[in-house]
Parts: sequence; structure tokens; C-alpha cells
Amino acid sequence: MRRTTRLFEIIQFLRVARKPVTAETIARQLEVTKRTVYRDIASLQALSVPIYGEAGIGYVMRAGYDLPPLMLSIEEVEALVVALGLLERTNDRGLRNAAVSIRAKIATVLPTSARNPIDRGSLYVPQWIHPQQVTVDLAMVRAAIREERKLQLHYADAEGKPSQRVIRPIGVVYYVEVMHIIGWCELRRDFRSFRADRIRECQPTDEYFEGEGAKLRLAWEQRQE
Repeated sequence: MRRTTRLFEIIQFLRVARKPVTAETIARQLEVTKRTVYRDIASLQALSVPIYGEAGIGYVMRAGYDLPPLMLSIEEVEALVVALGLLERTNDRGLRNAAVSIRAKIATVLPTSARNPIDRGSLYVPQWIHPQQVTVDLAMVRAAIREERKLQLHYADAEGKPSQRVIRPIGVVYYVEVMHIIGWCELRRDFRSFRADRIRECQPTDEYFEGEGAKLRLAWEQRQE
């Protein structure tokens, strides 16, 4: 996580907290060390962000402090509500949690007149569709895509026949009931789509394909046309 993003997350975290929050709690939430949190808090205080407290006790933010308003039209808010609702019914737990967090953040910064779709649920995305269960950590897969890092898969086809693959992951396709991981398969020397619910194990390797991700995605997209 970039430092600017981390500082923003700390502000948001403290703005919605109902009691003092310890550096340990913040560190666990952001997956950084307590020392990093102490430095970030000091930096925010130097920028006149009204954060009070100290190490070992916890931090609070003065009531009324706000970030610049989020300038979204009502149609943009409605688009976000529907998109977040669709995310919440996938089996990507990391993105589901992020969707809930985004919804809360949007609600805190929107003008009152624009909050109706967020606060009252005037737009509905049914949650009765149950996608296929997956055991693979999709957050790890998405990280491998960003880092251009190869993955080793233990996969089973539609008949249950197992195979082991090393792939260069380039994307995740989210369908209504199933998700597919798209990658360049080093065994087949071609693009392959792997259903997430058929992946028995998935681990990152120590090998990278730096600089190839964008080219591979373009080549794959051209095949879809």
C-alpha cells in the first residue's frame, strides 16, 4: 500500500471510530508495523490533522474534521451502489469486504441530498444467487496479477482429472455464478481459463514475468473480439 493511500486510510479509520484506536489495531488493519503507524500519525499531525492521543493508549480524531467533499452525481452514486452490490455476491472475500468499506466511506462524505441510494436501499441487487464455492485465495491471485508473478496451480477439469500448471496470471473474469482466472499456461504454451472453484491449491512461485502482463492481456483481449 502506498504511503498516501495509507495516510488516507488512517484518517478514514479514525473518523468512524467510536473510541480511541490503538496503533496495534491500525497496524493490523493496514498490515504494517506499529512503528510505521507511529510515523504516519506523526506525519498527519504535522499536517494539522486533528489526531490526539499517544502510543499505548490510542488515538482519536476531533469531531467535525472532514475531507474535501466527494463530488459525485446521483447517477454516479447509483452506479456505485449497483456495482458494489454485485461485488458483494461474489466469492471474492477480499473484494466483498472492500465493497462494504467503500459503501461506508461514500456514505460519510456524500452530501445529505445524494445519500438516498446508499442509506435507504432504493436500488436492489438480489443476493439469492449463490456462486460456486472456491478455496483459492483470490486476493493472492489479484496480487500476483499486479506483481506479474507466476502461480502454480493444482487443477481439476470438468471430469475431475487433476493436473499441475504454472501460469502467468493476467486477469480474473467475474461471472454471475463462477469466476475464472485467465493466464498464460506454460504447460500448454497458450492462454487458458481456469474455473476458480476447480482449483484445489494455488501458490505464488519465486518467478516473475515482469513487463509481460500488459502485452499478454492485449493478446488475450484481441482473441475475444
